[in-house]
Amino acid sequence: MTDTIEQKLAELGVELPQPAAPVASYVPAVEVGGLLYISGQLPFIDGKVVTGRLGENVSLEQGEAAARACGIMLIAQMKAALGSLDRVERIVKLGAFISSTPEFTAQPKVANGASDLMVQVFGPAGQHARSAVGVPVLPLGAAVEIDAIVAVRPA
Repeated sequence: MTDTIEQKLAELGVELPQPAAPVASYVPAVEVGGLLYISGQLPFIDGKVVTGRLGENVSLEQGEAAARACGIMLIAQMKAALGSLDRVERIVKLGAFISSTPEFTAQPKVANGASDLMVQVFGPAGQHARSAVGVPVLPLGAAVEIDAIVAVRPA
């Protein structure tokens, strides 16, 4: 399966970045009971965090791209934590936090940037449950932050 996932990433033009280091007192991922819990990942595009707020100074398209960037970082964290993407059995749940104004209500469309990527990369195993909520501010002024729960195969 890894060859297929690695091939799919290449077809999509996705090069996995170095997994982001935590910005506070936590670890990037914890594997327990057949699940991998991945801490919230910020959107890095061209090495910089995408900042701003949807409905203010970030467009829907920019928000979707930021969510996709979060998804790419989630996959990088999976590979780092598991040693191989072959261990990914299923993307169980994504939690998407979108920095947005009170009037902005398209959080689910923003989160699709990451959700669609998971299906493109992992196929049916990438389909997942999800929450997408608007928040007033995120760490480092990020526009989007996404965490994940992933079912994993034993090492």
